[in-house]
Amino acid sequence: MAHGERVVVIGGVAGGMSAAARAKRVNPHLDVVVLERSPYVSYGACGLPYFIAGLIPDHRRLIVYTPEYLRQERGIDVRTNAEVIQIRPAERAVIARDSQSGREEKIGYDYLVIATGARPIRPSLPGMELDNVFVLRSLEHGIHLQRAIAEMSPRRAVIIGAGYIGLEMAEALRLRGLDVTVVEALDHVLGHLEPDISRLVEEELAAKGAHLLKMTKVTALEGDARGRVRRVLTDRGEQIDAELVLVGIGIRPAVALAEEAGIALGPTGAIAVNERQETNIARIYAAGDCCEARHIVTGQPTWIPLGPAANKQGRVVGDNVAGRRARFAGVVGTAVTKVFDLAVARTGLSVDQAKRAGFKPGAAAITASSRAGYYPGGQPITVKVIFDRESQRLLGAQMVGREGVAKRIDIFATALHADMTLSEMAGLDLSYAPPFAPVWDPVLIAVNAALKQR
Repeated sequence: MAHGERVVVIGGVAGGMSAAARAKRVNPHLDVVVLERSPYVSYGACGLPYFIAGLIPDHRRLIVYTPEYLRQERGIDVRTNAEVIQIRPAERAVIARDSQSGREEKIGYDYLVIATGARPIRPSLPGMELDNVFVLRSLEHGIHLQRAIAEMSPRRAVIIGAGYIGLEMAEALRLRGLDVTVVEALDHVLGHLEPDISRLVEEELAAKGAHLLKMTKVTALEGDARGRVRRVLTDRGEQIDAELVLVGIGIRPAVALAEEAGIALGPTGAIAVNERQETNIARIYAAGDCCEARHIVTGQPTWIPLGPAANKQGRVVGDNVAGRRARFAGVVGTAVTKVFDLAVARTGLSVDQAKRAGFKPGAAAITASSRAGYYPGGQPITVKVIFDRESQRLLGAQMVGREGVAKRIDIFATALHADMTLSEMAGLDLSYAPPFAPVWDPVLIAVNAALKQR
């Protein structure tokens, strides 16, 4: 690699900024340029619900590094309000437009990193254009929503969708004193979870005063004479009064820019990459929510847009454009979320996903104490293990409880990375002390319950 080569990164949040920072650290001679369409880079988007809830008083707390810091201290040429509108692979150049002045600039590159992330899905419903209808994906979205709540003091909110963001925002808005109704098209919340795990989450929603309408679709939003949303209509005839609507029905990879440039998409609809994060076009890489990853359990391409994977992929890209040879091992889809007083976690495949992948899955669920039975403060943890009946291979796990969930799910995630069987997991030497775990940890109890189903 020649000194002074230019690396252009499209997108300045998780995957993009990780790539830029790593490349500059490994090879300080690189000219690293980050083009970010918004005013903000390097922030924790996963903290937005807690900002809305008031637990984080200032949005600036979510910002890890400012553009000024990155320019002055890291030597990275960060350009905000710079939207890339075209990639020209034949010329090794991109066209960027300044969103404030409208001026366009052609910027050449030796290596290009696409980290355009994902876009929130906005359904084509009557009334979606009304004021006070929000999505929550970026820091700008969060600031806008927080300002609206402060200025108009809404009393009632409807959340469309009961995924991660929908349930985290249900808690946030309840903490702000709003009456909250969650409308979900499926028959259970957090559709990637097993129904019996989801039911425990639904009980928590009800206990905390959040209304839930399942197997219900929103058909229209109605507004007042000033163009502000006032009512949500459903296919079951409900008319739900609301001064605020949050749409959280999912996201899609932001790939239009790449696709127009001839960069190949994979079977999931995200950018196809190899283990080095290379696309089908030489010297063009992709990282984060815009691209696929290999699922370690199935060996197939998957699209699981989560922050940890985006940062790791960005680091791999940074190493590779700086002259090293790094690879991204893949993902197992490990995730945890907080729903009021519950922690809800999963890793690997669900039963349905395992069937679709060609396995013959079994499942076992148990409920055990988070601490020794005689030690005060213990809470029940429900653990569900999914495994392959023929090989005894662990395929996935799900967990819900009031304490001790987040790090226990990581035991299962590690086992998935190691391709462990149930018998191998049953022999794990896990830590024990009465304030932290019973002598038979819930993880081991669940694994042993699964072994009995062989």
